[in-house]
Amino acid sequence: MPTFDLLVPAGSGGEHTAREIAQQPAVWRTVAAQSRADEATRRFLEPLVADASRRIILTGAGTSAFGGRMVAPLLARALGRPVEAIATTDIVARPREILAGDDKVLLASFARSGNSPESVAAAELVEAVTADCRHLVVTCAEDGQLSRRHGGRGDSRVVLMPPETDDQGFAMTSSITSMMLAVLGAFVPRFVEERAVEELSRSVESVLSQRASEARDLMARRFDRIVYLGSGILRAMAEEAALKILELTGGRTLSYHDTPLGFRHGPKSLLDGRTLVVVLVSRDPYARLYDLDILAEMRDQLGDEQVVAFSPEPLPRVACPVWQVAATGSPDEGDWPLVLPYLAGAQLIAIQASLAAGRTPDNPFPSGEVNRVVQGVTIHPLSGGAR
Repeated sequence: MPTFDLLVPAGSGGEHTAREIAQQPAVWRTVAAQSRADEATRRFLEPLVADASRRIILTGAGTSAFGGRMVAPLLARALGRPVEAIATTDIVARPREILAGDDKVLLASFARSGNSPESVAAAELVEAVTADCRHLVVTCAEDGQLSRRHGGRGDSRVVLMPPETDDQGFAMTSSITSMMLAVLGAFVPRFVEERAVEELSRSVESVLSQRASEARDLMARRFDRIVYLGSGILRAMAEEAALKILELTGGRTLSYHDTPLGFRHGPKSLLDGRTLVVVLVSRDPYARLYDLDILAEMRDQLGDEQVVAFSPEPLPRVACPVWQVAATGSPDEGDWPLVLPYLAGAQLIAIQASLAAGRTPDNPFPSGEVNRVVQGVTIHPLSGGAR
């Protein structure tokens, strides 16, 4: 397993974050083994999933919301029914626009700490405005509010991650990827079969060991802006990758995410001589055509030194850096086998961008402008007539 000192030097203020990035493959093996043994969660979920009238909503805030967006389409395909990803921040702000009084809901909450105001409030609001709500709480903190409020309840099931996933660094890394895997395994056991998780883990170990120095050299060039482009679930991954840049550089490096086709419709205006573009190439043959088109266009406009491709296969006629990852899994999993390896590559870029910008990755906001667990949110009472 790659060690944190492969990613950052000792004394850099990034030891926690680097260790949490490096530990992911080992932690996933533990998460998967726990999931395979968790018959109680499967028994809890089976009748709820079988009820076609019940909405399945994956929720969380920030990175936790993006985790839901990364796995919702995969779950929907595997279950043969709709699965929604709705942020807690959206539920709290407009519960009656999102939910109806006669709705039945299975609310699956991603929560590193389970202490953010919106995480707690969203669960309470869904209960308040719907006819029936059941909860799946996936969390890294046994003593967090969500875990304590839902543990032991007949209408809830709490799934705890291994203690080491409760990231001590500012940004979520191993916490979110572990929770994503746990949610997939809870609903669809084949996603946590030993062989499948071993292939994913080895793919990410390869990325971490082979690309760490490349990420360091790339970020030493001090880009002012970094753009991630991907479609389908790779767009959700791009959203998370862009957030990591903002978080770990303390906002000193601006970031953006979009789809390869959508980027041309205005957002492309942000490109300049200090912008890096990372194209997330799909393994779907049709989607890949558009990825390769935007890759060629970005290379023509910016030059090969400002473009990187993450790809499941070699791109022999491409002169820009290509970070190739092993394409594991079956075709019906779509781009899921690429999500975690690509995300690991993006985490390497983010931690090196942080160091290059003069930040300490474990605490990029030492004066407390932004907190590891969100603070300062007032949860207002929901009046009977509010819309």
